[in-house]
Amino acid sequence: MEQHRNAPSPRRTRRARLAGAAALAAAVVALPFATTAAAAAPTAASDAASAATGGAGTTNVAYVEVNNHDLASVGRYEYADGSPVYDLAIIFAANIDWDGTEAVLSLNDRVQATLDAADEQIRPLQAKGIDVSLSILGNHQGAGIANFGSPEEAADFAAQVADVVERYGLDGVDLDDEYSEYGVNGTAQPNDDSAGWLITALRTELPDAVLSFYDIGPASDSLATQDPAVNAQLDLAWNPYYGSWRVPAIPGLTKQQLSPAAVDVQATSTSTTQALAERTVREGYGVFLTYNLPDDDRSAFVSTFTRVLSGQDAYWR
Repeated sequence: MEQHRNAPSPRRTRRARLAGAAALAAAVVALPFATTAAAAAPTAASDAASAATGGAGTTNVAYVEVNNHDLASVGRYEYADGSPVYDLAIIFAANIDWDGTEAVLSLNDRVQATLDAADEQIRPLQAKGIDVSLSILGNHQGAGIANFGSPEEAADFAAQVADVVERYGLDGVDLDDEYSEYGVNGTAQPNDDSAGWLITALRTELPDAVLSFYDIGPASDSLATQDPAVNAQLDLAWNPYYGSWRVPAIPGLTKQQLSPAAVDVQATSTSTTQALAERTVREGYGVFLTYNLPDDDRSAFVSTFTRVLSGQDAYWR
């Protein structure tokens, strides 16, 4: 597996692109407003920000259940000009297991197979400019995002995650506080600091990674009252309830980093999807979340939201 360490070519992740657009916008604000160049600059900044968020004004996210489907399918969705529909593909999912003493990262056979097939499943997406993240969630063993007992425990787990991200050339990590069953196997109950410790530890280990949060569970409750400076180490967060609208309450994140809309490609109706996309535009949010993207052509469904978000149809190629 060592060949994966050096396989990816240098890339700017979505985190870097968003940061670059924000920096440009800030620089524009600082320019003198009396010159012609300065007068034109806000348009340039707006264009840069649009490019950084997918060109259509939104960051489009696809979760793929790799137990059932190939991650590479995300890259088959394109606009007419060949640019990708999706900006972030998430491998669902690795687990947090409990070994009797500490939390350990666990990769099931299909997740491991996806990582081992990086040249076919991951690199083609990255070559198109699509970032690839690994989702991490509980596994019914009592260990999870919300019950690390100290910053050191969280840092130990973050180091395990960072090792996998770096070994396989991934772009980010997605945190999902489900299925932990806190308290079983003698494990601790959730606390208000654990999720923040983990986010801080991951940002230290992976300073350029895309860090996202699936806004659910005790970790969600703790981040709602967390120091905004801690939460600001995240890049993206979203509603976990498909077919609905719910704004993540995470102080420190802006509307451009949030998806209140969430749709299941295989279950949410097209009318609901269109309505959620329209509300995303109307209320100025910058992310649109989709889940359960399969291997077959769902471009008709995907076009339901891309027409609203970008004015373009999606094609399966």
